[in-house]
Amino acid sequence: MNGVHYYEGSWRNDPPLVAGPTDLGFWSANNVFDGARSIHGCAPDLDRHCARLIRSARAIGLQPDLTGEQVHALCVEGIRMLPADTDYYVRPMFFCRDGSLLPETGTTVFTLSVFEMPMPPENAGRATLSPFRRAAPDQAPTDSKAGALYPNSQRARRDAMSRGFQLAVVLDPDGNVAEFSHANLWLAKDGVAITPKANGTFLDGITKNRVAGLLEAAGVQVEQRVVTVADLDDADEIWMTGNAGKIQTVTGWEGRDLQPGPVFRQARELYWAFLQTCRIVDEPVTDGRAAQRTATA
Repeated sequence: MNGVHYYEGSWRNDPPLVAGPTDLGFWSANNVFDGARSIHGCAPDLDRHCARLIRSARAIGLQPDLTGEQVHALCVEGIRMLPADTDYYVRPMFFCRDGSLLPETGTTVFTLSVFEMPMPPENAGRATLSPFRRAAPDQAPTDSKAGALYPNSQRARRDAMSRGFQLAVVLDPDGNVAEFSHANLWLAKDGVAITPKANGTFLDGITKNRVAGLLEAAGVQVEQRVVTVADLDDADEIWMTGNAGKIQTVTGWEGRDLQPGPVFRQARELYWAFLQTCRIVDEPVTDGRAAQRTATA
């Protein structure tokens, strides 16, 4: 895997070993991360992802010694060490080293990985309703992008795949639609773009809100409201937004086939145009080995 990794004040080419069995960040899942993208030298909303990382860390009791601006600068530095004509995932993290029961008793450590991850295809696949739900804010640290939340997402995805689907639609504790297991959910009905209103049970996605703003600026009606399973049954289009795939269409809901529709198409075109305004690398680097000479082995 082509990438660079920052840990303990220096860059390296190989992923560092960062945690041991006595670290709260390992055995007690006291860790948070954020995910951003560098797409052919463009890093959309990278500053927002870095700022959210700091909020996530503080929400679970970690004590980051970096600001969002400092994390952003390190992310940009890492991206610029790699060839610009490739797609990368950018994952800054904080975790607790040592500690006893509470992360405040340990040391908060930072690490960052920028590694090659091609953008997925436009079509994300077919979706089904998951038997697993999002936790309420008083049941889990839902106000953070915490690693502890992801096993629940993974079992929802695993269950959907075991039944021949690629995507899982997850409900909130009240039985309304929250999101897909790993991305925010959108639907379109009669030309209106609709997405579940944030209620504290799932992350109010950075890409989701960027897309909402772009659509509204283009004159498309956007509704962030309670969404029910019946809304999905009646939808003209269903699609998703998230960092890994940005904007992808859903090709089926339960037994019903779906096609990419005009609202999805417009959202995707608007986002790719916005993407070009987020360039942080001026010229593509063609020799990846040369680009990584500043990283240590």
